[in-house]
Amino acid sequence: MSAQKIYKVLVVGTGKRGKHHALAFKNNPRFELTGLADSSPEQLAKAAVELGIHKTSLQPLALAKEIQPDVFCFCTPPGIRLELIQVGIASGAKLIAYEKPMALSMTEAIEIRKAVNAAGVKTVVSHQHRYGQHYQKVKEIVESGALGRIHTIHAHAAGWFLHLFTHLVEYMRWYNGYARAEWVMAQAAGRGKLSDNHPSPDYIGGFIQFANGVRGIIECGAGAPDVPEVDYWWRKNKIAVYGTEGFAEVLTGGGWRAVTGAQQGVISGAGCMNYDLEMPPYIEDMVRWLDDDKQVHPCNGESAYEGFEIAMGMLRSVVQGGQIKLPLAAGEPEIEALKKVMPEQPVLVSSDVHRKEYNV
Repeated sequence: MSAQKIYKVLVVGTGKRGKHHALAFKNNPRFELTGLADSSPEQLAKAAVELGIHKTSLQPLALAKEIQPDVFCFCTPPGIRLELIQVGIASGAKLIAYEKPMALSMTEAIEIRKAVNAAGVKTVVSHQHRYGQHYQKVKEIVESGALGRIHTIHAHAAGWFLHLFTHLVEYMRWYNGYARAEWVMAQAAGRGKLSDNHPSPDYIGGFIQFANGVRGIIECGAGAPDVPEVDYWWRKNKIAVYGTEGFAEVLTGGGWRAVTGAQQGVISGAGCMNYDLEMPPYIEDMVRWLDDDKQVHPCNGESAYEGFEIAMGMLRSVVQGGQIKLPLAAGEPEIEALKKVMPEQPVLVSSDVHRKEYNV
């Protein structure tokens, strides 16, 4: 039997998430972490020592051309997505892995999709919470048919839009069998986070109509419902799936629970967002896809694109008013359009935790 191929990896961005990725690659025997790049010399030097990596650079393209990685991974704020996708393509990488959101606008997402498809490069976007045991359990309950006919999925998160909205949408779509979205409609409030490096309205809430008849309800930001069972505000996220015979819900920081027609009372279990548990299988699925084109990664770029389209449709609904039909074409950058129309108004927050974290 021939030896298994070892895939070379270059990681760009050595902040918290970059190091999560780098360590997960380093700990997987099918990958060789060959280089690190970052715009911060101090941060890069510290990460290189921690990870035992000698090849480093402040210039990702130069290092990528030298290493010629099989996997080009970048974990940076969303302001430089397309530029780094082009670096990954130029390096000859077979797979580009990067952080959500996949872009800052629908136009940029369309350009990214065109570029990677033309180059034949696989892409993976980091919606890795689905690997949590609690997320998996809710999927198992939904697929078992124990909830009857699914009719509604409600998702909400305390964190703001460009940090967490595409996470919510990805898992909603997963629980709904990846049915296509037909239209969206939304409203938003608050300008405070529009200047963030993940520019967002302070709060956004709206609806998604899926082609299979399921209605999605989604809220993100300072006005989203509290999840009092969860202590840390960043993990105050919940997705609830409702059917004709019961419901099941996952709390990012507090396990899962359900009520079904076959059970007497509430059933529940443990689980919490944990990168140490989520990252290894997320990385292992990259190996499978690199080895076999048919083993498509669950967090593949095409799925992320459809979720991002829903997100940008929501912003267009806020700007234009009313329902927005999907799919979307290129247009004015959604965040810039939002800045022109968002009124100066306070956000009515849902808890003291939100007030503290949002400074409102």
